[in-house]
Amino acid sequence: MGFIRNIRSVFHDDWCRECKSEMEVKNKKLYALPMMVGHYVSHTDPEYYIKNVTPVNRKAEIPTGQYACGVIAYRCPECLHEAVKLSVFLPVRDVEKYEDAFLFENGEVDSLIK
Repeated sequence: MGFIRNIRSVFHDDWCRECKSEMEVKNKKLYALPMMVGHYVSHTDPEYYIKNVTPVNRKAEIPTGQYACGVIAYRCPECLHEAVKLSVFLPVRDVEKYEDAFLFENGEVDSLIK
């Protein structure tokens, strides 16, 4: 079982990189990004997201053709390690067309989830 846990932690954002246990979802948030379809630019700097996102309550509030990002905070119940996953997508007819996903484990985007 230990070997299976190790593989899962490499390929799944919701498995702890420290102790290889399944992590719990602590919080989720949704944001609109200031980019429109056809003008997407990948940003790896967490400061870009902190400065440029606009909170929304649900996908229906995101204007047509505008990108969004989902932010999920995870916490390991075993070792208490925390991580935040930020996924950039374009909502198209109830489907999320994903562009990028980033996992932050050092508190870089914690302000987006609180």
